[in-house]
Amino acid sequence: MSLKMDVPERQSDRLREKVCMVTGASRGIGRAIAVELGSHGAKVIVNYRSSEEKAEEVSDAICEVDSDAVPVQADVANLSNVHEMVEQTHDAFGNVDVLVNNAGITIDKTFDSMTREDWDRVIAVNLGGVFNCTKACFEDIKQADDGRLINISSVVGQQGNFGQANYAASKSGLFGFTRTLALELATSGSTANCVAPGFTKTDMLATVPDRIKEKILHDIPLDRFAEPEDIAGFVRFLASEESAYMTGQILSVNGGLDW
Repeated sequence: MSLKMDVPERQSDRLREKVCMVTGASRGIGRAIAVELGSHGAKVIVNYRSSEEKAEEVSDAICEVDSDAVPVQADVANLSNVHEMVEQTHDAFGNVDVLVNNAGITIDKTFDSMTREDWDRVIAVNLGGVFNCTKACFEDIKQADDGRLINISSVVGQQGNFGQANYAASKSGLFGFTRTLALELATSGSTANCVAPGFTKTDMLATVPDRIKEKILHDIPLDRFAEPEDIAGFVRFLASEESAYMTGQILSVNGGLDW
């Protein structure tokens, strides 16, 4: 099924004129978030690191529903790349109203096999990248009428996971970061919240052995993995005026998985 067939018709103008930057938006949860925001009228920066063709497909699909989108390449772990991305955003659409820190990677190994390089790379992208993007957009978000910082964490950051010490540490770090930024943004009326998805049907989950997926599924009360769109709807709510009195929160979207 093509991406364009997956994009809903324009749902509303609820996010009309909002400039939304979504990192890691060329596929998976990031792609679904970008499409969801675009379908509600947002102008979307579709960030990608290496998947240029997929990012262009996402951007084209958003434009098909009469919203605006631009694919922008940047490695979020590289601060100069991120500043260049923000400059391109300003040139294309103006200041950033909504930043969705979604980009992330995994390098899964048991701790006794994990090298310092494995640790540093995951932390640099999943936590350092959040710092870089938030730092570069911080003044924009503070000055926006309804500034929104939305961080995408994981249930793994809440409960840990075998072979993912680096990933779990990076994702749990977002909880304290989000709550602190919520306090620092509050005086300007802008908010910071975090979404912690459960196991979601993405390329990342596809690499998990079937026997492990069966075990995970057994522990999920709703008896299914999340679709990326399940997560995107919550992000759209957090980006909208409807969430104006919510800040510093961790939203668990995991099908009832106990942690």
